[in-house]
Amino acid sequence: MKFPGKRKSKHYFPVSARDPLLHAASQEVEEGSWVVGIDQTLVDIEAKVDDAFLVRYGLSAGHSLVIADDVAEALYRELLRDNLISHQFAGGTIGNTLHNYSVLADDRSVLLGVMCSNIQIGGYAYRYLCNTSSRVDLNYLQGVDGAIGRCFTLIDEQGERTFAISPGQMNQLRGESIPEAVIAGASALVLTSYLVRCGEGEPMPQATLQAIEYAKRHNVPVVLTLGTKYVIGDNPQFWRDFLRDHVTIVAMNEEEALALTGESDPLRAADMALEWVDLVLCTAGPTGLYMAGYTEEAFKRKTNHPLLPGAIAEFNQYEFSRAMRQQACEQPLRIFSHIAPYMGGPEKIMNTNGAGDGALAALLHDITANNYHRQNVPNSSKHAREYLTYSSLAQVCKYANRVSYQVLNQHSPRLTRGLPEREDSLEESYWDR
Repeated sequence: MKFPGKRKSKHYFPVSARDPLLHAASQEVEEGSWVVGIDQTLVDIEAKVDDAFLVRYGLSAGHSLVIADDVAEALYRELLRDNLISHQFAGGTIGNTLHNYSVLADDRSVLLGVMCSNIQIGGYAYRYLCNTSSRVDLNYLQGVDGAIGRCFTLIDEQGERTFAISPGQMNQLRGESIPEAVIAGASALVLTSYLVRCGEGEPMPQATLQAIEYAKRHNVPVVLTLGTKYVIGDNPQFWRDFLRDHVTIVAMNEEEALALTGESDPLRAADMALEWVDLVLCTAGPTGLYMAGYTEEAFKRKTNHPLLPGAIAEFNQYEFSRAMRQQACEQPLRIFSHIAPYMGGPEKIMNTNGAGDGALAALLHDITANNYHRQNVPNSSKHAREYLTYSSLAQVCKYANRVSYQVLNQHSPRLTRGLPEREDSLEESYWDR
């Protein structure tokens, strides 16, 4: 099984002398081996300032405030002039997810959103591009006159952090900038709740719905990450209806799951979410990671792991099954899996921002691998049924959990490299089942 992207390999025979029976299968198909996502393009800017700086821009120490574009520009220019900026990192939950997917898969993903038409070397837009994997296709970004989003983290002399947020033009993505052909050929369309509930009168929500329409037209799974408990908690019923009508896979943490379902137990919340979607990924902090989905009753596979207690007794007994869409099953069976934090979690958590995005990137890699393999080896027994993932639910949990650990163990939510080589060489163990 060859996954999207390049892998180190050794040839024990001349490459030109391949088995002629496999020659036909060596003509690899590119279609469907990428994911596409829409994001509010923004940059996280960190700087050390004094109290007078905060007063000058009307900021309250220790609080978060949305500031006007002209204030943001003046603030940024002063930070540049006085050389106060310590870091400028690309941000955005979907941007992080696509970057991590491309690092893991060493393959293409496509980011849709806006970008400054004029980019200054060393500026925030330039830093966004520099901090994004070269495997992320940025050719479809819509140019705008003005700034993309900026989130300033201003650290005063006492170490207090003050946040100043400038949306800029990040919500100005228009429907005509959504390329149907790119979505039609993708393995998944990845979205976040922020896109749907951003500023009134801005075109981003309509552009998002346009993308969803294209995905439905071409039977492309729609993946939604819930973003934050506050967005979901404002109107849980809206999001339940939205999931039911538009979404195939939902990714959330335990707080967002509680806001969505009213269930504090992540397993019960994941079970309830299956009323609206086909596959659920729920990260639960120190408790680990849960997944829930559907498979065909006749082809369920029992686990050889210990059966786990929980709100649903022995819930993981069929976790070696592969996920399917509910509508593709004649007799759908709900399946669940759980995994504790890898190695008990890092000794010191360097960064909690992005662990869920990393887990989702791993799931997207597995879904894309399924499409890739189906297109290149269509007669494989792996594709006798319409599976959504290449691997069992337990194996996807294992992979997602490992990637989350990698993110928690570093300062940035964006991976700088794939998994360590010793694990990468054990690739088949992740995708065997």
